[in-house]
Amino acid sequence: MRYITAGESHGPQLTAIIEGLPAGLEISPEMLDLQLARRQQGYGRGDRMKIERDRADILSGVRWGKTLGSPVTLVVKNRDWENWLEKMSPLAEHEGQAEAVTRPRPGHADLCGAMKYGHRDVRNILERSSARETAVRVAVGAVARGLLHALDIRIGGVVVEVGGVAAKPSAEPYPQQWAQAAASEMFCCDPAAELDMKRLIDHTKAIGDTLGGVVEVQVLGLPPGLGSHVQWDRKLDARLAMALMSIQAIKGVEIGLGFEAARRPGSKVHDEITWNPARLQQGELTPYQRPSNHAGGLEGGMTNGEPLVVRAAMKPIPTLYTPLQSVDIATHEPYEASVERSDTCAVPAALVVAEAVVAIELAHALLEKFGGDSLDEIRRNRDNYLAGLRDF
Repeated sequence: MRYITAGESHGPQLTAIIEGLPAGLEISPEMLDLQLARRQQGYGRGDRMKIERDRADILSGVRWGKTLGSPVTLVVKNRDWENWLEKMSPLAEHEGQAEAVTRPRPGHADLCGAMKYGHRDVRNILERSSARETAVRVAVGAVARGLLHALDIRIGGVVVEVGGVAAKPSAEPYPQQWAQAAASEMFCCDPAAELDMKRLIDHTKAIGDTLGGVVEVQVLGLPPGLGSHVQWDRKLDARLAMALMSIQAIKGVEIGLGFEAARRPGSKVHDEITWNPARLQQGELTPYQRPSNHAGGLEGGMTNGEPLVVRAAMKPIPTLYTPLQSVDIATHEPYEASVERSDTCAVPAALVVAEAVVAIELAHALLEKFGGDSLDEIRRNRDNYLAGLRDF
């Protein structure tokens, strides 16, 4: 499965084309819009979330609620487009209708993108590099989630830190954590930490600054053997890291213990292996078990049957209402950077995007492993593989 996206932050719409989906997968606008709505939630969001009420249109590849096996086209329209008709017009006759943006923002793609493409108007860069692009990726991720669900795989996540305020790790099963997060404005499972996060966001907004944080994605029901150890670009942990790092403002990725593994001896890092045939009667996929999950469900670039646990670190958004120092690329004079409409904290939204890109990579790995042109064929291939694992 592969996909591409197109569109600008203030253009008419964002578009995605997905190729490689099997026939027979159920897709509805409601399942896409549910994830788009989650992306727009969260304490600390800006005014644009009051303007946009994102919904996805399905333009191809689906008939009567099920995929055909042909490319699927998704569109998320920008409701603010009417205010940008001439400023973002594709027509040459509208050139000059908007003042050029010449003051790049530190921490954004503005300056290096302008230098790379030879633009003297930074808007030609910031429109595409904006995190607004993640809206249509969340729609693609909703389709991928549908495929995971159809193959008995569940995905969710929680916010674990904002601006240095860390939530206490939860001992609840992951589905209960997801339910708690869904009831939280911070998508967090620790009510005390959530209050501290909100207070910090309020203070940060008042002084015109921004905050980042850490999100954790968890996946249940993955069979062992997705991904591969034989080539660098087939390792699933590498592909997941690339997908997460492709999200705007993500600066670090951890799997399992992550960086903590570097601080411990091997005896406190590697997960021991046990064999318990009774697990098969309990609905588990194999008789093998690991009492701990420090590896985060991945060993040697492959899933090992344990829950997948990945975390991503988001830097503070670079658009500050108290701007940092910059240089005007037209005059080379020092100026305060330009201010675009922005959020104080978008960490909860980053969790939804992280879930989406993880779902997309897992869908790709499942299709790579089990193949098939229809969902029924993929299920048969998966069931045959799992039957062999039970006797391993």
